[in-house]
Amino acid sequence: MTNVVSHNLKVLGSVATSSLTAWRGCMVVQRAPQPEKPIVLYDMEACPYCRRVREALTALHLDVEVRPCPKGGKAFRQDAETLGGKQQFPLLVDENTGTVMYESSEIVSYLFRQYANREVPGFYRSRVYQPLLSSVASAASALRGLRARPARRPDKPLHLWSFEGSPFSRLVRERLCEYEIPYTLHNIGKEHWTEVGPAKQRLKPGPYVPKSGGKRDEFYQKHQRVQVPYLEDPNTGEALFESAAILNYLDRTYGA
Repeated sequence: MTNVVSHNLKVLGSVATSSLTAWRGCMVVQRAPQPEKPIVLYDMEACPYCRRVREALTALHLDVEVRPCPKGGKAFRQDAETLGGKQQFPLLVDENTGTVMYESSEIVSYLFRQYANREVPGFYRSRVYQPLLSSVASAASALRGLRARPARRPDKPLHLWSFEGSPFSRLVRERLCEYEIPYTLHNIGKEHWTEVGPAKQRLKPGPYVPKSGGKRDEFYQKHQRVQVPYLEDPNTGEALFESAAILNYLDRTYGA
């Protein structure tokens, strides 16, 4: 099977994952102010409960420092246990409020209350059927982002511009998790219906113009487009669009 065919099959699986989770983590619910100190998330990409937290972070437009903790990982699992007392994920650490918190439902409630001063919107509330459906969603992506793979770790964390529901971005986050590469996740979810659709074929015809004053506008002013995933590696100076190119780069640079 060629690399192109294999990659396209993974994209289809990732689309299924986003569909099974009702495409949460695509649209911004409210622009929350970025806190003074970075929020840190000890995370496992394929974990259904971690996904709920990442969806909420996209909905609030909040950036987060991700510390990948796949099964069998050795980079950050012990740090998480030292901070919270156990190796359970997700684990949110917010030095702005002195919060160290497990349990996805509690974390989601905390994020909306603390950074949006509101209750959790209905679309993001916990439902009894969600754990099962979200587990099926993880299976649709072949449980990538679940187990650690041998890798060389960078000296400095990477930077990834993404939003949770993006099928292409998920492929990159999966690899970063498997390689236990820490990164700043810059959430740039869609802020208006005119942004719905792929970067090169949005629903609204004509030139794309992001809402002024937001993170998407800032990204657009710099790159003259808004497309995810976008990766910057301060260790090498590389800056890349396109999931396939990013995955190849990560394999060449950090794969053992």
